[in-house]
Amino acid sequence: MRERTNILKTIDWWLILLYLLLVLMGWLSIYAAVYDENHSSILDMSQNYGKQLLWIVTSIVLALIILITDARFFSSFAMLIYILMIGALIGVLLFGKEIAGSKSWFQIGSFSLQPAEFAKFATNLAMAKYLSTLNLNLKNPKSLFKSVIILAIPAGLIFLQNDTGSALVYSAFVFVLYREGMPGSILVIGLTVVVLFLMTLLVNKLIVVGVLALAGALVIVLMKKNFRNILAVVAIFVVAAGFVLSVGYAFENILEPHQRTRINVLLGKETDIHGAGYNVHQSLIAIGSGGLTGKGFLKGTQTKYNFVPEQSTDFIFCTVGEEWGFLGSFAVIFLFVALLIRLIMVAERQRSKFSRIYGYGVASVIFFHFTVNIAMTLGLFPVIGIPLPFFSYGGSSLWAFTILLFIFIKLDSNRMNLLY
Repeated sequence: MRERTNILKTIDWWLILLYLLLVLMGWLSIYAAVYDENHSSILDMSQNYGKQLLWIVTSIVLALIILITDARFFSSFAMLIYILMIGALIGVLLFGKEIAGSKSWFQIGSFSLQPAEFAKFATNLAMAKYLSTLNLNLKNPKSLFKSVIILAIPAGLIFLQNDTGSALVYSAFVFVLYREGMPGSILVIGLTVVVLFLMTLLVNKLIVVGVLALAGALVIVLMKKNFRNILAVVAIFVVAAGFVLSVGYAFENILEPHQRTRINVLLGKETDIHGAGYNVHQSLIAIGSGGLTGKGFLKGTQTKYNFVPEQSTDFIFCTVGEEWGFLGSFAVIFLFVALLIRLIMVAERQRSKFSRIYGYGVASVIFFHFTVNIAMTLGLFPVIGIPLPFFSYGGSSLWAFTILLFIFIKLDSNRMNLLY
């Protein structure tokens, strides 16, 4: 049973306020990043900051359309939206334009559209629909496998576009699956795989296998000794050792040369400040030069003289660090953390399982983008080319994150209409 309520009374204004603040700060950062004295007006449509204003206005229009749409539309057509987006991802592989090494764009005149950005909210809708429609138990391997397939299809298609960064975003949905009952042991296994991968790249693989063997022997000595337990430890050791021995092959034959170089630079195995490490090196200089309070708006020298490539997109945060300093950087991080906390709080108050799952998906995707993007600019993560939500220049990114967020705001505003 449903009852009608005024959306202005039920809408979460905190989420909207945080969204508007981040978008505004992002727009000012783009203006600072590509500022041209010959085109000083922030409304100049021939410059990126003028174009970004157009994306902002159209994003607000999209948000308003979502807010006046019946909330049941998103659950009713979730799978259809997902299928259409999968079709778009296939289409871009066949007919898309290659930009910066990735065949991820539809070119329509001077306008470019990246389906991979929109696939995130479509996948989130499909995941919420699947997990909420049935009385699923994610401890059941069959249910968990089907959930992973929903994620793997778009991730695989995006990987084929040579857009590894966008494909990795789908790993963030593991937090949604964990919230809905996936065993915590799977998270531990995933973390173990990452640690073994990094250890194998840093240390001789035979040493890593030796450490695993010693750890396995210690477990056998300390645990209750029976054939089943010993067999389990041996099986785990064999799998882990096999993984370690295969890392080298995968690293050399699956990853692209520039990806291998970026990882080696990050791990300190290579120094390449004029090549793969150039962006990060210049980004650290820009952020460090900002000091406590920054050099001031439009006064960043790294920014003015274009020392940092992609400064208005992937490396937009270094503009914040240089011109607004530590305090400005802290303010941006605070706003993102506040947004994530608010998203989780709002997700937990949902009466609808579909809305709750979708809300956790929104938080997971934004969390991944936020942490990885800032970690990239600080040299804590390999450069994989993903934007900072609401900040980085680009229509596809801003539209997609706006749709992702405002669908949840709409679902939340409708929660009081559900009486059971």
